[in-house]
Amino acid sequence: MTDNATRNPALDAVPIELRVCVGTARPRLGEMLSMGPETVLPLDRQIDDPVALYVGDRLIGEGELIEAGPSGSGHLGVRLTRLAGQGDDPA
Repeated sequence: MTDNATRNPALDAVPIELRVCVGTARPRLGEMLSMGPETVLPLDRQIDDPVALYVGDRLIGEGELIEAGPSGSGHLGVRLTRLAGQGDDPA
């Protein structure tokens, strides 16, 4: 974490977009063209595998998907489990 003495308060309000990657699907083009509603694309990950966290194209850490709201609300959240450059670097 950055020391508060060296932190620039003007930057604190700058929004960033954090992308959460849960996996990759690799269908063939012909399969994609024939897909319709209710088609399921299998991913290369298991449901309990860590998800990758990106800012732009830069991997910044890993996390795990959680329910982030009242029980049964269906809202997703990500619990950070590892940040790049701290401990076991996922990058």
